[in-house]
Amino acid sequence: MISIAAAITLTEWSRRTLWRRIADGSLARVDDNDASDKTRIPLEAIKPHICMPLDQQDFDLIRDADAGHAEAQTDLALIFLSNAKPEGAVYWLELAAKQDYADAMHWLGRCYLDGTGVPKDENLGLMWLAKAASRGHIISQGQMQAMRDKFTEAF
Repeated sequence: MISIAAAITLTEWSRRTLWRRIADGSLARVDDNDASDKTRIPLEAIKPHICMPLDQQDFDLIRDADAGHAEAQTDLALIFLSNAKPEGAVYWLELAAKQDYADAMHWLGRCYLDGTGVPKDENLGLMWLAKAASRGHIISQGQMQAMRDKFTEAF
């Protein structure tokens, strides 16, 4: 079972389309009244509609990412990026970055700097790179140092 939000990123359907398919019975749903009162979708029901090729092991990654595991969210985001699906990648990167996961912060910063899946925003990009660097991300630290060196050379 996966969340509505995960199903939307995996299928690239709008929220409205997903709910329409639930309403007309073409997509099953389960109300999880015990845990969080959230509607869940069987992953099997959307497999034919997933917007990119996935291996069997990727489905375990989806479940882990949807359960809130930052590393899995970042790994899933990288699968989205490698399949030219940047909007889905940004969704998962934002979830992981909000958990202070440095690798996700780095990739989210790159997305903002490059305008990949989001409008280009150098300020947000640098902010995320700086946060990643402050949490020990080696590549982000190197990039931030290179920017500092370039800035000091100008003066």
